[in-house]
Amino acid sequence: MEYHVSLPIPLEDIKKLRVNDVLYVTGSVFTARDSAHVKMRGMKPKDLPFDPSAMALYHCGPLMKKENGRWIAVSAGPTTSSRMEEFEDILLDRFDIHLIIGKGGMGERTGKALKKTGSVYAAFPGGAGVLAAEKITGVSQVFWLEELGMPEAVWILEVKEFGPLVVAMDSLGQSLYRHL
Repeated sequence: MEYHVSLPIPLEDIKKLRVNDVLYVTGSVFTARDSAHVKMRGMKPKDLPFDPSAMALYHCGPLMKKENGRWIAVSAGPTTSSRMEEFEDILLDRFDIHLIIGKGGMGERTGKALKKTGSVYAAFPGGAGVLAAEKITGVSQVFWLEELGMPEAVWILEVKEFGPLVVAMDSLGQSLYRHL
């Protein structure tokens, strides 16, 4: 099935998504790579300067430039998601995140957390950073830029028809990455 959805997606709709479904997302996504995951792992929801529960989590370290006082995405392709495996279950549970976007899949620990929280992991095509950047309509905020640097900062991106994303791990425990 193919879905065009607006964020935040109601949990009952997330739970309907199945492995191999194609998704196009409109709304707010936040980027988080290794350093942001480490930082967030040590925080409570009230301590964050943004609300991740209303957004999708995108494993991405975008290349940005400032033009006329505003940030523009030059390239925003996904980064390897498996690097976040040791943190993802904590973030899913603690921050009520229900859609993760990344590249290359995640492991059993994340798979169990997706099932427990009713969430999904969707894969964005690797090597398509310019395509991803073209789907970004704006940057609403950036957090921890000076502390973490450009690729590791948390960017709140406004996206329109962001995709194609393929649901690669669903809330039922199915995974494209599990060899049967």
